[in-house]
Amino acid sequence: VQLQASGGGLVQPGGSLRLSCAASGFTLNYYAIGWFRQAPGKEREGVSCISSSDSDGSTYLVDSVKDRFTIGRDNAKGTVYLQMNSLKPEDTAVYFCATDKIVGGGCPVYNYDYWGQGTQVTVSS
Repeated sequence: VQLQASGGGLVQPGGSLRLSCAASGFTLNYYAIGWFRQAPGKEREGVSCISSSDSDGSTYLVDSVKDRFTIGRDNAKGTVYLQMNSLKPEDTAVYFCATDKIVGGGCPVYNYDYWGQGTQVTVSS
């Protein structure tokens, strides 16, 4: 199982980025997907989670991003996105997506077994 996060980059404070999580060889529609981030010198932090399309599709966002980020699915592409608006320097981190690959899974996920390579997000003027 290989996940790949993409869409990162350098953006000015107040700007936006849209991250995407995709898997090679299968759709993410049936699995809960989480987004995490890790800044230099800091522990990994859970940012968001979306339940599978087969469950209630519920979403979770950590308080620090709740009014600025949105998690959703592109079911046609079988991917999950993280729309990040009003970005702040403290959002700078490597962002990862992960799943437990349990069909019909929901959030919270207690054991993320499959992780993708991250994508760097840098918010700086």
